[in-house]
Amino acid sequence: MGIGSGSTVVYAVERLAERIKGGELSNIVCVPTSFQAQQLIRAHKLTLTDLEETPELDITIDGTDEADAHLTCIKGGGGCLTQEKIVAAASSKFVIVADYRKDSTHLGEHWKKGIPVEVLPMAYVPSMNKINKILACRPVLRYAVNKMGPVITDNGNFILDCPFPSDKKIDWEETSVKMKMIPGVVETGLFFGMAEIAYYGQQDGSVKIVRTAGKYS
Repeated sequence: MGIGSGSTVVYAVERLAERIKGGELSNIVCVPTSFQAQQLIRAHKLTLTDLEETPELDITIDGTDEADAHLTCIKGGGGCLTQEKIVAAASSKFVIVADYRKDSTHLGEHWKKGIPVEVLPMAYVPSMNKINKILACRPVLRYAVNKMGPVITDNGNFILDCPFPSDKKIDWEETSVKMKMIPGVVETGLFFGMAEIAYYGQQDGSVKIVRTAGKYS
């Protein structure tokens, strides 16, 4: 099982640990998507593994910054997009758990910080210029809050936040491919065609379930 990053995943892991302790689940090994996820797995005394030891996963549970009606997701607000995408791609099923604020009809409806893009430090300026031409936007180098200088990912790279017009129809698959073709771009925070089902916690405590067509019927 892949364990995602972010605040909502904390609750999912707590429940997972409860079910394992109660005997409802067994033989579960967990692959983290970040340092935070690794610490979470250890804190709940779950079995930790990695993709070298377990390269094929049954399921990954992760959060999202925003998902549209087709479950195309923007991820990377926490800076873990590359490892999150690698683990999700190694899984047979990719499941989103989030609160109601992440549920949108189209990307950009609620999330206004743009698409996170992980880049090699030496290439961040050329990458910004090329992304500007693709999205007609002004990418911003993400700076840290509790340290001087830019945010450094778990992989030692920088993150660009790339805004986009929310009122314009965009081919997200094409956009992601174009950005990934830029030399120096490691990965984008666009998760296209990966999530199969999303569980959104509502304000009243209920759960809204969104499925992609033809899956999880």
